[in-house]
Amino acid sequence: MGFNYQDERFADLQMLRYRLNGFEKLSLQQKKLVYYLSKATLFGRDITFDQFGKYNLRIRKMLEVVYVDMNMPHDNDDFKALEVYLKRVWFSSGIHHHYGCEKFKPGFSAEYLREALHQVEACKLPLKSGETIDEMCDELFPLIFDEEVMPKRVNQADGEDLLLTSAMNFYDGVTQAEAEAFYEQQKQQNKMHDTPPSYGLNSTLVKENGEVKEQVWKADGKYGNTIRHIIYWLRKAYDVAENDKQKSSITLLIMYYLTGDLQFFNHYCIEWLQDKESKIDFINGFIEVYGDPLGLKGSWEGLVEYIDEEATHRTQTISQNAQWFEDHSPVDSRFRKPVVKGVSANVICAAMLGGDEYPATAIGINLPNADWIRAAYGSKSITISNITDAYNKASKGSGFKEEFVSDEETLHLIEKYGDVCDDLHTDLHECLGHGSGQLLPGVDPDALKAYSSTIEEARADLFGLYYIADKKLVELGLVPDEEAYKSQYYTYMMNGLMTQLIRITPGNQLEEAHMRNRALIAHWCYENGDVIKLVKREGKTYVEISDYAELRSLIARLLAEIQRIKSEGDYEAARDLVERYAVKVDAELHAEVLDRYKKLNLAPYKGFINPQLMPVYDENGEISDITVSYSESYAHQMLRYSAEYGTLI
Repeated sequence: MGFNYQDERFADLQMLRYRLNGFEKLSLQQKKLVYYLSKATLFGRDITFDQFGKYNLRIRKMLEVVYVDMNMPHDNDDFKALEVYLKRVWFSSGIHHHYGCEKFKPGFSAEYLREALHQVEACKLPLKSGETIDEMCDELFPLIFDEEVMPKRVNQADGEDLLLTSAMNFYDGVTQAEAEAFYEQQKQQNKMHDTPPSYGLNSTLVKENGEVKEQVWKADGKYGNTIRHIIYWLRKAYDVAENDKQKSSITLLIMYYLTGDLQFFNHYCIEWLQDKESKIDFINGFIEVYGDPLGLKGSWEGLVEYIDEEATHRTQTISQNAQWFEDHSPVDSRFRKPVVKGVSANVICAAMLGGDEYPATAIGINLPNADWIRAAYGSKSITISNITDAYNKASKGSGFKEEFVSDEETLHLIEKYGDVCDDLHTDLHECLGHGSGQLLPGVDPDALKAYSSTIEEARADLFGLYYIADKKLVELGLVPDEEAYKSQYYTYMMNGLMTQLIRITPGNQLEEAHMRNRALIAHWCYENGDVIKLVKREGKTYVEISDYAELRSLIARLLAEIQRIKSEGDYEAARDLVERYAVKVDAELHAEVLDRYKKLNLAPYKGFINPQLMPVYDENGEISDITVSYSESYAHQMLRYSAEYGTLI
């Protein structure tokens, strides 16, 4: 039997599996390194839940107790609805949608849940000291059943206090103005520092007795119990590290976790990105800031990976020519890097996903995020081949392209070139896009505030779109001919103008940074040129592109402006672009797209069940091998993770 990529489906979600291709060829030392790093990755799970909402962990535990109770009837509609709700909570690390950020609506009643909680053993419930079951219900039920209570995990609505209207748990009792003033003061105090920290990255900002202060996430601070478990497994990984450079980066990461000192994080990032020799690599820590409406606080995430040797040839070709791409960029020469440093890129196989990278994960990553480190030392990019492969395998024969692509000629173009160009655009986005350009001297990296994530993603996407159409890629052997790029241009514009709307609830606007970025690019090109049209045939809307070369010129113009905004820190221009092109949804078109998509009976979101890594022991109790199992169900994996890695509740 072949490998089954698709697993169960519920709500708007489809669970997939990914294969660890070539894992059996790793040495025993490398397998042990993957195993230890995977344990460090899985232990961070509870941090992500807590970061995404202060009540998430208690709600998860409460629902899990009901779900596994052997005396609970499982054959009624209320229990089945509770099961779906719990699976969504597991998937999103909380009670808000992982992508749209709106709160889930339960399909069961408050009366049913209260009655069920009175039937289970009270000692298993997450009760506070002296708290009754009814008191717990009174505290937690509004979070589940009242639509007005914490309705959005991350609110990006212009003109509102983004902290007081967001449910994320990075700030407690602090207004947006207070938070911005707090970190602006820190920057002013350290403005002469030539290695500035990523202010606020690893702390909760709270107000105590009227004073704003940070609760730092470290071994003897907030999340300390979890962090100490992570450190334990990082030390085990240190013992089997591949080389001294990798040992050094692990040591610095441990020091950062022990102290919470962001300068240690800077040193770790530099050491990590300079490790070009290790076949096994990992991400572990407070990294991406999309979960914070101010773009400061890092959500915890983990990823363990090993190099896909064959596919890495593509990304290495790109990175080896990074200076050429930078020199020929259509942006103002003031904003280009005179010397591109330290750009490395690999195609990798994911071996374990954790935190904000699980169950939904990125297909490409470029780190570190600090602009000054990128400028001085470069960046490291990865494209995740086995995740991309799983997505591609699962989408074959879905009927999606046939429904939304305008004509047979374009459909044939996409079938011929689509997979190649999708992978290549991801590579260009991660390897070169994020690492391109430079800030002008004195520009604050956080000057764009709530719009920074959208602008940065648009910048990287535009860089990739511009160059995927360049003859240089044919010369380098990265695309087969000068027609291939058209498949990417078409699918990108179709997605940005129409099909990404399948992920939006009717009546909502675009909130997520990547969705806003795609909408910004597609709508700007649509409105500022005459090459993209939305045509209607037999009641269905289609995208038509009349001049691909002219579309590339539009992309070049927008890239130049987006880079200017980033380089100059032009907040007002960023705000104007995003609010004008990237937020609003055409209700009529949205309804049509949803109706057409519904008839395909597809899930708009995908996520992954991790493989299970299992050590084999010899007669002396030493690990003699690590085997891989793909048999674990989604619910079993989530319950096992709660039992084995539940460190905060």
